[in-house]
Amino acid sequence: MTTCSTTPHEDIAASLKEVMAAVCTPVSVVTAMDRDRPHGTTVSAFASLSMAPPMVLVSLDRTSELLGIIQRGKRFGVNILGSAQSAAATAFARKGTDKFADTPWTLVGGVPRLTGAPGWVVCDASSFVEGGDHIVVLGEVREAVAHDGSPLTYFRRDFGTHMLLGQEHR
Repeated sequence: MTTCSTTPHEDIAASLKEVMAAVCTPVSVVTAMDRDRPHGTTVSAFASLSMAPPMVLVSLDRTSELLGIIQRGKRFGVNILGSAQSAAATAFARKGTDKFADTPWTLVGGVPRLTGAPGWVVCDASSFVEGGDHIVVLGEVREAVAHDGSPLTYFRRDFGTHMLLGQEHR
């Protein structure tokens, strides 16, 4: 008799992880203030939700300290990173309190904005939707700013950027 070491749920989760690694996603740092202390974390689960009213969504781990700060204060920022900001993405993906030590930022709209991010959105959380081990935060956009720059993307567990079809031969 053979014994299976994984459950069907674990097998599906492992397969899904591989499938999702092949999906190119934008890399963003979600930020908020806890009184006078900035907090932030790297996310790849960020998307536009609605234009009327303007809304976005971000997904945060249930155990995230940042999630608790957003639930209390409601305001958060989304820094859509540029192709030159992979070091910031890595720094903000780690646990710890010194994430802002080596990353220039300013306080804009009551939340930390990372210097050089080509996309910037300030939101007020309107609802929190439970989804497995994450909470999806729906945010009503209060400010949105775009600058020129190539985006930072995540694909097959590595950083990259977008290239228009046809440009690879130029």
